[in-house]
Amino acid sequence: MIYTVTFNPSLDYIIRLDKFTAGAINRTRYEQILGGGKGINVSIVLKNLGHDSVALGFTAGFTGEEIKRQLAEFGVKNDFVQLKEGNSRINVKVKADEETEINGQGPVITEEAQAQLFAQLDKLEENDTLVLAGSIPNTLPDDIYQRIMDRLAGRGIRIVVDATKNLLLNVLPYHPFLIKPNNHELGEMFGVVLKNDEEIIAHAKKLQEKGARNVLISMAGDGAILLTENGQTYKCPAPKGTLVNSVGAGDSMVAGFICGLNETGSYERAFLMGVSTGSASAFSENLATRAEADALLATISAE
Repeated sequence: MIYTVTFNPSLDYIIRLDKFTAGAINRTRYEQILGGGKGINVSIVLKNLGHDSVALGFTAGFTGEEIKRQLAEFGVKNDFVQLKEGNSRINVKVKADEETEINGQGPVITEEAQAQLFAQLDKLEENDTLVLAGSIPNTLPDDIYQRIMDRLAGRGIRIVVDATKNLLLNVLPYHPFLIKPNNHELGEMFGVVLKNDEEIIAHAKKLQEKGARNVLISMAGDGAILLTENGQTYKCPAPKGTLVNSVGAGDSMVAGFICGLNETGSYERAFLMGVSTGSASAFSENLATRAEADALLATISAE
């Protein structure tokens, strides 16, 4: 089974305006309210691609109930720890001539709730896949990723980590199965600006030397690069299309990679499925469907 963890899920209130003016009344021309969070996005896209998963994490209040209701509509199973106080956060995403985001803080996650999540994770079995994705709220210890990976070490569980800078660097000694920085995040880890594919590959290899088994680097409109634990390097330009919404594209790439690997056992096929699924989400108002991902998959190949 595939499991995803979202520590601080949200309801994303997405609005579009012709123009946003601070200090004035603004009227929207488009509104949508979607359950969000990186792990949740991965679970939704996996379901769209035909793969079941269980979404784990913490929810609270009426917003938490709406997140779970929406997941049920998608057919996604969830087993969130329900917090006794507070509400799951609401994030406001304003899309006008520029994009502006206002992210909520989220509820307090108690030690009792953390223990409940650990008890759920203890039930994972050999060959299960666990996706740890996103930031850590300030009410959780900042080494929560390491604690989880240490707890599950040696049990044959494939752990995928999609996080930024120190969160990612700190888990490398636990040998995550897959990490997915983007090219800018990869440069930030080493305090450099990466200017070409050769430099990106060289620094991705440094992450492997530090413990990562497979490194998938997303590069937005420039495509992606994969370094595998078998010593292979694959590159693929981005499929052609019009960028509509970049939110969730990276999460979709992770879901596509897991889908492709589970279906074929091939890193190359998993890589291409990841690229096509991530792009399909970027080219749509909503997260990628199987038909959209397959259509783009037919247009790309690995180098």
